[in-house]
Amino acid sequence: MGRSVTETDDACLLCNAERVTDWFHEDDDCWVAECMVCRTPMVVWRTHGLPEPEHEARLLAHLERVAAERYGDEGFYIDGERRRIPDHWHAHARPAGGFFDPASELYGTY
Repeated sequence: MGRSVTETDDACLLCNAERVTDWFHEDDDCWVAECMVCRTPMVVWRTHGLPEPEHEARLLAHLERVAAERYGDEGFYIDGERRRIPDHWHAHARPAGGFFDPASELYGTY
């Protein structure tokens, strides 16, 4: 069964992909940047919607590479819950044992 997919949604913050934080990776399929809320690395699929599992694994590989550079190979976990923008696929790499990046003003509060 296919997933819900559209090319872009003009009202979607992730579709607009404004460069308001540091970007670590970019290609035709996705981008990885620092989340402006939690300051953790976040991968975003360029297509609005939810990818098939095989495609999702390829997207997560980009995030895992960036996260390993930032937190070390075992220093992070992947958080795939889409809290604020549920209909556009994205995932965060959070520091092991935490939610916010140590650079965030909110570090240690959750």
